[in-house]
Amino acid sequence: MDCNLAAQTATNAAGVVVRRKRMHIEPGVVDGAKMVFAYGTAAAAAGYSLKLAANDLKFAKVPAFAVRAALATIGTFIFFEVMPHFSVGISEVHFILATTLFLLLGSGAAAAGLTMGLLIQGLLFAPTDLPMFAVNMTTLLVPLFALDALAKRIVPTARAYVDLDYTQVLKMSAVYQGGVIAWVAFWAIYGQGVGAENIQSVLAFGGAYLLVIVVEPVADLAMLAIAKTLKGRNPAGILTHRLMNAA
Repeated sequence: MDCNLAAQTATNAAGVVVRRKRMHIEPGVVDGAKMVFAYGTAAAAAGYSLKLAANDLKFAKVPAFAVRAALATIGTFIFFEVMPHFSVGISEVHFILATTLFLLLGSGAAAAGLTMGLLIQGLLFAPTDLPMFAVNMTTLLVPLFALDALAKRIVPTARAYVDLDYTQVLKMSAVYQGGVIAWVAFWAIYGQGVGAENIQSVLAFGGAYLLVIVVEPVADLAMLAIAKTLKGRNPAGILTHRLMNAA
């Protein structure tokens, strides 16, 4: 059976085949010795996430950071399980509002939330996908690191995130979502080769994911507008320092 079809279906106790929720890359797309590379990228991503967390803690106390990480985890879980998502090609398209998490909660908390949200989704809804946790963790986190680097370049040090304009937010969204598309394409080709069917599936997924790049900046700006009304009020440092302050 085709690995994607097998991964998209399961049989319940009554013997009825039911469709289940999917993550980004399903079991079987990357397997065997090729998983060693995925473990390496996930370990590197975890290490860099700790660096981002340490940077965040320069402006916040540990309890405040823990609250932000928890909020990011809840947000990630909602993005995966509650918001609309649909299967296209090699994987499933989700509205992963990682840029929103980054702008409101900071890169370190966002990295923690994306990781924990992905893990909780796997444990509660798709345990058969857990062997691919390293692959999917890399897919979510490395684009976040690129987003963090981009923000340092395009956002003036004197400007708070609440004062960003649409163009800046669009660039951030494009970098993150484009990174997700690139990693999904990489894993698919790395694991399954360059056959016509596989490439067609990758292209279909990438094309559908462009919708997220259009929608996410609108959500980001809406959240920033709400946050701007709280300027000067950040109880217990629940929101990231950079949201309302210069660098």
